[in-house]
Amino acid sequence: MLFRQLEYLVALSRERHFARAAQACHVSQPALSEAVRKLEDELGVPLVQRGRRYEGLTPEGERIVVWAQRLLADRDALKSEVGALRTGLSGRLRIGSVPTASGAVAQLTAPFCLAHPLVNVEVAADLRSEDVLRQLRDFELDAGVTYLHKGLAENFRAVPLYEERYVLLTGAADAPAHRTAATWAEAARLPLCLLTGSMQGRQVLDEVFAEAGVRPSPRVETDSVAALFAHVRTGGWTSIVPHTWLHVFGVPHGMRAVPMTEPARAVPMGLVTVVREPEPVLARALREVAGRTDVAAVLDRLPGDSVPR
Repeated sequence: MLFRQLEYLVALSRERHFARAAQACHVSQPALSEAVRKLEDELGVPLVQRGRRYEGLTPEGERIVVWAQRLLADRDALKSEVGALRTGLSGRLRIGSVPTASGAVAQLTAPFCLAHPLVNVEVAADLRSEDVLRQLRDFELDAGVTYLHKGLAENFRAVPLYEERYVLLTGAADAPAHRTAATWAEAARLPLCLLTGSMQGRQVLDEVFAEAGVRPSPRVETDSVAALFAHVRTGGWTSIVPHTWLHVFGVPHGMRAVPMTEPARAVPMGLVTVVREPEPVLARALREVAGRTDVAAVLDRLPGDSVPR
């Protein structure tokens, strides 16, 4: 059995198409198909349901893919560990983030890259919370920044980073100059632009609206926090955004931002990694950086006098 065969099987499971899997692995489709067939012969079980086109993995194939992902992840972790012992930490660190927290990821990547100049960092910043956890389980990510909820499985290790709070973002002409806060009931009556309902960041907002006894009816929905700012800039739209994004954009000219109250809500966010022994060296190094970085203090130092504190 070769690692290459396991890589092909994992790619086939991910891409669900022989040609795309072969392209992802930079080999020809016949070479990938033949390698998977040889793996089937060696294991003595069918791994792929074959018809005129790819029809999925067999039950045996689904189980083998889990082992293949784990073996490949352990191989990569071993390489990183040996490389760190020989020349210092190197390789590629893969971080996934929910959109509302993507502005906070830089507070970790900056000190991490300073401490480990030979490591390259790849950030996927528009993932749903469940996708962050799934990709961690499937060893497609080394770490994630997402919501820390009570149901987080025991096989995840979490480092709290900050609490996400919310502000009403409006055009300056739409917000009375004396307003220092906004209630959720008031916000529900405004022309809202919000995140899409499938995203946990939006689900958190809907829970708070329900607690306030109202239900929003946004005219525009998007999967991008930056797009929320862009819509408010055009005038005529109002949005509710995490306070952390004001650290990225400030309060843009022509807008106002005030805290959301009645009820006030703070949602814990953190760095999440998979519990593995031995712990992969890249994940451990990022966790150590997160443990000594006061992300909350940085994100609370917001620019501009009109920004809520």
